[in-house]
Amino acid sequence: MSSSRFDRAATRIDYFADLAENVRLAMAEDLGSGDLTAALIPAGRRAQARVIVRETAIMCGTRWFDAVYAAVDSSVQVRWQVEDGAKVEADTVLCELVGSARALVSGERPALNFLQSLSGTATITARYVAQLAGTTTRLLDTRKTIPGLRRAQKYAVKCGGGHNHRAGLYDGILIKENHISAAGGVTAAVSALRATGTRVPIEVEVETLAQIEEAIAAGADMLLLDNFGLADMRRAVTLAAGRVPLEASGGFDFDDLPAVAATGVDYVSVGALTKHLRAVDLSMRISEIN
Repeated sequence: MSSSRFDRAATRIDYFADLAENVRLAMAEDLGSGDLTAALIPAGRRAQARVIVRETAIMCGTRWFDAVYAAVDSSVQVRWQVEDGAKVEADTVLCELVGSARALVSGERPALNFLQSLSGTATITARYVAQLAGTTTRLLDTRKTIPGLRRAQKYAVKCGGGHNHRAGLYDGILIKENHISAAGGVTAAVSALRATGTRVPIEVEVETLAQIEEAIAAGADMLLLDNFGLADMRRAVTLAAGRVPLEASGGFDFDDLPAVAATGVDYVSVGALTKHLRAVDLSMRISEIN
């Protein structure tokens, strides 16, 4: 199986399928029965505001931001100065908003929460991608995501220059150690899945060099090298001899990525892209009220 086939199979994700529900839940938990503090602002007052980024970042989340304000008050106008995937420097104005002053303050927190969190994922992804620059190794995300925001975070990974692994258990097969143990071995696990007639590529997690040949012989389409050291990664590349793509995961740090790529593996997957989230520093400032 070529790595391009794996890419096609693993990245058919509708990033925005959950957007409306994401926003509905965010609005419900923040606004509840209504914004009590916003009541101090006269109902007819209009205002203008700006969203400013306070650090260098990769932007992501404009659609979620827009959807929040559309839900609060559809008459609010959001004028973006940047697009998702753009690199921005500190103190850049990301967008300007015009509309009801009450609506602007009521939507501020949920809108910024989406923007700062997804931009955080895109930003750390870009840092990891830069570590792989000049190599043919590609960066993959994982299922270690914030519950309810998987599609959104996988979109952020793409905005940061990374690639998506499977969206969930329903669109990709990864036979892990517990599956292997329960099925009675690598060959038995792969054979059982092949017998179902599945057309989804089958990836097998291997923990030893001895399992590599067995997994390939059993018909695995891709191998996940779990917690292999650099020397064993190089041996794995030699053993696989280009017959299936290899993914490395676990056992290495950010600074190790160039050395991991130098072993010749096709992919590295990093859970930190989505689970070790540090939000980008953003602020909204109302500049004019009338």
